Order: sequence, then C-alpha cells, then structure tokens
Amino acid sequence: MNHPVNDLLADCKLAPYWWDDVPRPAIVEAALPGAVDVAVVGAGYTGLHAALQTARGQRSTLVLDAEEAGWGCSTRNGGQVSTSIKPGFDPLARRHGATRAFEILKEGQRSLAFIGDFIRSERIDCDFGAVGRFHAAHNAVQYEALARRVGAQPKGLEVEAHMVPRAEQRSELGSDAYWGGAVYTQHCSVHPARYHQGLLERALEAGVQVAPRTPVARIERQGDRFLVHTARGNVLARDVVVATNGYTGAATPWLQRRVIPIGSYMIATEELPPGLMDRLIPKNRIVSDTRKVVYYYRASPDRRRILFGGRVSHQETDPRASAPRLHADMAKVFPELAGTRISHSWCGFVAYTFDELMHVGKHDGMHYAMGYCGAGVGTSSYFGMRVGQQVLGLAEGRTALDGLAFQTRPLYSGNPWFLAPSVLYYRWRDRCSF
Repeated sequence: MNHPVNDLLADCKLAPYWWDDVPRPAIVEAALPGAVDVAVVGAGYTGLHAALQTARGQRSTLVLDAEEAGWGCSTRNGGQVSTSIKPGFDPLARRHGATRAFEILKEGQRSLAFIGDFIRSERIDCDFGAVGRFHAAHNAVQYEALARRVGAQPKGLEVEAHMVPRAEQRSELGSDAYWGGAVYTQHCSVHPARYHQGLLERALEAGVQVAPRTPVARIERQGDRFLVHTARGNVLARDVVVATNGYTGAATPWLQRRVIPIGSYMIATEELPPGLMDRLIPKNRIVSDTRKVVYYYRASPDRRRILFGGRVSHQETDPRASAPRLHADMAKVFPELAGTRISHSWCGFVAYTFDELMHVGKHDGMHYAMGYCGAGVGTSSYFGMRVGQQVLGLAEGRTALDGLAFQTRPLYSGNPWFLAPSVLYYRWRDRCSF
C-alpha cells in the first residue's frame, strides 16, 4: 500500500531526534576575555576534549562556536562508535609503510577503548553500550570480500568478528535485503547528545569558558600569539586549536581547502508497535552496510524507533526533501515499515579528506584535528584529547597521524563541486558486483 508523502511527514520535526531529550544548552553569554592561554574554535567533541585537557592542565581556555555548543554533528550523528579508520592495512602500508600503517590502525582501536573508558570514568549517563555492529553485505561479492578481511586480519590488529551467512541473517537483522554480513562485537552505541552534554558539563566544571553564537571571522598571527577576531570582539591567545570538522570555513582557509563537507541525513520513525523491534534488530546491534554510499541505522536507546541515516542525493538537499527518500530506502530494508510515519528528519555535515584519513597536526602554529570521514564519534573524542595534550607539551599527546601530509587538490577551495558526479559514480558501483 502506498502512503502519500504528506502523510508520512504530517508531524515531522525538522530537528535531531536526540534534541528531544537534550535541547541545545542555554549558556549565558558572558563578556569575552581579552586574553587566554588557549582558544579553541568549535564546541563539538574534538574542541571540548581538547579544552578539557588544557583546562585541567591549568591553562585558561576559551571555546568559541558560531552556533550553540554541540549544534553540529556532535549531536546530529547516529551514535555509532567503531574503530573508525577507513583505509585497510594494505593501502595504508603502500602509502606510509607497514610500521606506520600498523600504528594508524592501532589509533582507531585506541579511540574505541578511550571513549568507553572516558564515559565510565567521568560517569556520563549517555546510554553507552558495547552492542556490536552488524556490517551487512549488499551483494554476494561483497560478502566474500568481507569474509576474506575478517579471516585474514593483520597480526596484532585482530578484532573480535565473525561472519553471519545469509541463511542465518535474521538472527541479527529482520531483513532479507542483504547477503549476510560480519558482526564486530566490540563496536558501541551512544546517545550522542547526552554524551556531548556530559562532556560539556565536565569542561565547564574544569573552568573552560564556552562562548556560543560567537563566529570566528579570522585568526591573525601576532608574533608568538594569535589574535582571534570574532563577531563579539577580539581575543589574544597563546595557542589556538581548530576543531571545526565539517563546518570548517573561511576563517581558516588552509584547512578549508583540505576537508570536504558532505551532508549526512537521518530520520527517526514514530514509535513502533511492541515486539516489532525484537524482529527487526533482535540483538540491538548498530548496523551499516558495504555500499560506498552507505546506509547506517539502529534502534533508539529505548528501542521504540528506528533511526535511519545515509546520503540520499548526489547534491545537498534539506531535511524535508531527504525524509521521504530515506523512508523509501528504509522500507527496502524493512518492508514492514513502509507505512510507518517519520517523527524527525535532520542533517549534518561530516568532513571527508582526499586520503580518507582524519588529520592531526599544526599549521602556521595552530593546532587542528578534523576529517573523520563520517565515523568520528570515537576518533574526534580521542584525537581532541591528544591535541589538548600536545598543547600542554605532553609526550603522550603524540599520535601516528602527526606529520602526515594533509592533501588538497588544485582549484579546490572548500566547495566540493566534484561531489555530485562522485556520488553518481559510486551509486553505479554499488549497484554492480564490485
């Protein structure tokens, strides 16, 4: 039975589902200090973790954000946490050598361990759990490729994983849309806005000053200091950390040329009938698939809704336009949801890079960490923490990504004109057996 789009969207909120539980924080707008030890641009996971380190290291720390704290992808993501490094060992070894490839992948594993340890040690109530990921193969060729990767993991980089053939798929996922898949048992889920709120509270308790609605216009080098120009006045800082990821703009043009902002879109269903979730996602896994233009989805923490995300268009669109497209894709996976209404539709910008690696480093004296390629809940937290340690001059702040060339392309200035043809190409590949 076909359901008109207007029926599906009748009561849809164009805001993240997560904000129902955790509205954007109302931080009192205080006067900006004239000078600080550390100015952090961006109040998401990366910026707040860096700020928490520097404030606890007795450095006066100011975090600036153009919007409310956490307004960007830190509270818009799907709450899926993995080891997050996209390239495998072989391509990384070809680029950087076997030793560095090993350490880069180890950093991904460390990021997964770090976020769990941090949440537990800081006692943040954010529905965090090691639920495991079902990574579904969208065709038979991809299932075999996935099985080879699981069966031949590089020594020292092994993670707990096992294959689930198509005949047994419904033990993991109530769908016949895939050809089986792999279960990564240590991957986790989290309520991203609750996690961000807990992190924000820890930062404020440590003495961090957070200035929302304070866009940075430019950053000017003045000897061994930086003059940060904002819409509300200027601040002199000894150190600057840029933590803007998919929202990196003209204030830092060198970085803007090196990240590719890509919209990622999500919907939440209305509450489902009792018992249905036990058929659709029986083990409460987070789910992704092997498409290059990927889908990712999960049950809400209370297991009453499906949260379904992906890229729905070769160009950027708005949440009202993306909602029915995502709903149609969701119904292909779960035909039982064809008539289910959408309660929320939203989007956020992730940052890809030309080598599909996140990057950590310094340019013109300013620290940065960004480019998480759509898998940044764990890595943005971990590398934000490491950057904070680097600002403090601590040896443990070193990472395997330090000093890697941060690539750009000729004529690229931050507007990804090539995105539409790239998405069309990868959608074609996803339909074929590559």
